[in-house]
Amino acid sequence: MKQIHLILFLTLLLVHVSCKTEIEADILIKNGIVYNGIDTIPTHAAIAIKDNKIVFIGNGSHINFNALKTIDASGMIVSPGFIDPHTHADIDVKDPKNSHNLPFLMQGITTVTLGNDGNSYYPTQKFKTLYEQQGIGTNVVLLVGHGTIRKEVMGKSNKKATPVEIEKMQNLIQQEMDAGAIGMSTGLFYAPGSYSNTAEVIALAETVAKNNGIYDTHLRDESTFSIGLIPAIEEAIEIGRQAKLPIHISHIKCLGVDVWHQSDTIIGIIENARSEGIAVTANQYPYDASATSLKAAVVPRWAESGGIDSLFIRYDQSKLKEQILEETKNNIIRRGGSEKLLIVKADEPTFVGKNLLEISKQLKLEQAKTVIKMLKTGQIKVASFNMNNDDISNFMKQDWVVTGSDGGSGHPRKYGTFPRKYNKYVKQEKLIDLATFINNSSSKTAELLKIPNRGKIKEDYFADVIIFNPKTFKDKATYTNAFLLAEGLIYSIVNGKVIVKNGKFNGELNGKVLTK
Repeated sequence: MKQIHLILFLTLLLVHVSCKTEIEADILIKNGIVYNGIDTIPTHAAIAIKDNKIVFIGNGSHINFNALKTIDASGMIVSPGFIDPHTHADIDVKDPKNSHNLPFLMQGITTVTLGNDGNSYYPTQKFKTLYEQQGIGTNVVLLVGHGTIRKEVMGKSNKKATPVEIEKMQNLIQQEMDAGAIGMSTGLFYAPGSYSNTAEVIALAETVAKNNGIYDTHLRDESTFSIGLIPAIEEAIEIGRQAKLPIHISHIKCLGVDVWHQSDTIIGIIENARSEGIAVTANQYPYDASATSLKAAVVPRWAESGGIDSLFIRYDQSKLKEQILEETKNNIIRRGGSEKLLIVKADEPTFVGKNLLEISKQLKLEQAKTVIKMLKTGQIKVASFNMNNDDISNFMKQDWVVTGSDGGSGHPRKYGTFPRKYNKYVKQEKLIDLATFINNSSSKTAELLKIPNRGKIKEDYFADVIIFNPKTFKDKATYTNAFLLAEGLIYSIVNGKVIVKNGKFNGELNGKVLTK
């Protein structure tokens, strides 16, 4: 009788094994804690990748996997690769020595957006071809910069666009959209974008809308420099309302003591617009200091019309000199004072690591005059410590706010944004939960950028997958040492191929230029 039972058991076992589905895979990830970019509860699903796609996710007990490589992710977080909607990685991916994009890659970012703040490389087709030919570490999506197009047609002058000039700009916007741009960015705080009026921007945004594109904006004012923060928010929404396209506000913030604690009002305005049917979203970096050029931070826009040399010519005219100095002084105050302006990058190395107050004492000059003297030495970038933690937290909790680095050189956000948000605001302060952090750094960003089949761990989606250690994933870059790679990323898989293995970049360039 025992022999009959044994034979029956072996027969059933053989039938069960023979009925298992066979799946061919290049990579099999097992035993990890899987956040798929959509749900709030993780699973312990197996993930199979073949070529550049996810071919299976689920309980793999009934599957015979024939995998070339198996990754045991026990105790690790497995998630979609992060998507950064606002970077200044253009200069990195253009350079063959830096096209691996390591500062972003080691944060778990698998796709970056280029061409933000109204400034893009032109023409798009030329640089798209360059990136594809030389290879890139992360995927990239491209925006066409409004400021770039304006310079092509009108130069750097402070004047209103004529109907003929607007038509020329519309034609160039169409050319760039045809070449693969996903939308248009504006830098209305910066010259020459600041010289445009709302009607001009709407006219160009209408061309973007006809191509199913998005509008990404650095607001005209994030403080009280010109029209004010809340009117700038309202201007962005009005552009979306009239041009009928999605609006994405880059690095949303309340910049400077004049506008601290306005986040509640701004959130209400945006919620009302969303209820009206206008697709308004925003990105945010998890730092209390912004960063920009010293010129953009404190020099009045009218004074730099025509470029930096024009600024110096005007400064040498006695009737304009005092006005430039007075307005520069007021802008320094708006940013919290000269001690709040830390020099993080400069052609003159003795400036780096000092604040404007220290340098003005060193040069024995008034602070506004110090600014002009410093600008004559070359490019200077500042970190400006002028945000309030209450506003930072308030924006971060909104479901329409995603993660974005604004990753320019000299600020630690280029190297640390995503792991810092995880380590500080998920682990330590518990302001948001892990699923919210992952979803708002992956699928929600893919949706607002209109990137198809990315941002989720889902069958038939492209295999951009990361694995990180929840105990060690954190930023290391600081304001005084901003060039330290993040740690704790164990694997990064871009388009189905491993690019980071056991925490180390393996030299592969698996990124693609993604178009609509």
